[in-house]
Amino acid sequence: MCTAKRAKSLRPFRIGLLVPSSNTVLENDVHRNLSHECYTIHTARMYLVATTREAEIEMITQHAPKAAADVGTAEPDLLVFGCTSAGSLFGLGYDAEICEKLGNIAGCASMGTISAVAEALNQRGFRRVAVLTPYIDDLTQAVANAIRSPVRTVVCAHGMGIDVNVALADPTPVEIVTFAETCLRHASFDGIFMSCTNFRALEAVPALETRFNVPVMTSNLAIIEGIRTRLEGTKVSS
Repeated sequence: MCTAKRAKSLRPFRIGLLVPSSNTVLENDVHRNLSHECYTIHTARMYLVATTREAEIEMITQHAPKAAADVGTAEPDLLVFGCTSAGSLFGLGYDAEICEKLGNIAGCASMGTISAVAEALNQRGFRRVAVLTPYIDDLTQAVANAIRSPVRTVVCAHGMGIDVNVALADPTPVEIVTFAETCLRHASFDGIFMSCTNFRALEAVPALETRFNVPVMTSNLAIIEGIRTRLEGTKVSS
């Protein structure tokens, strides 16, 4: 029997997953990495085409509440706001505020992607972080600003310049590693953060860690670990 099941009902935990409507990666990563015996994933989509600040604010204000209400009818145990850059627009406090409102609508606890990332970086003791994204510069810098802290420096932040959300999934893991090699050849860092839930970065982690000999965190890995921490009480060793 899966130890993550709720004792009262013996059913798997239900995850309410909010994703931008054009995201094609996050659901697949979550399904591959969370046991179907322990969890069931229930997705609601938030309309988003362009990957820009203006479009993401519209997604948050106009489309996310309806998505949270819809998936809330499945009575999830945890609601996940699955967009890194949107939660980063005005810092971690903004992400927490968004998620609290959406969780209240869905009737359950909630978690934001960038907040889960910050927790994962803290747990692993990242101090000098290189940030890589598929985004335009505005969103890349927003993510970098959101994960800075009194004990953590962002030594560099580079984006691929993609502003169409569905196209964020186009770079292959090999192309992601090549992008990292190009951007980080002169940088000094103790960890890499690969941002975006619609980026195939999780597939590239083994090659990136071998190439750079540092730990690598991705948005989707942080979500997976954050779910396990909140619902199973497990923590990943640093």
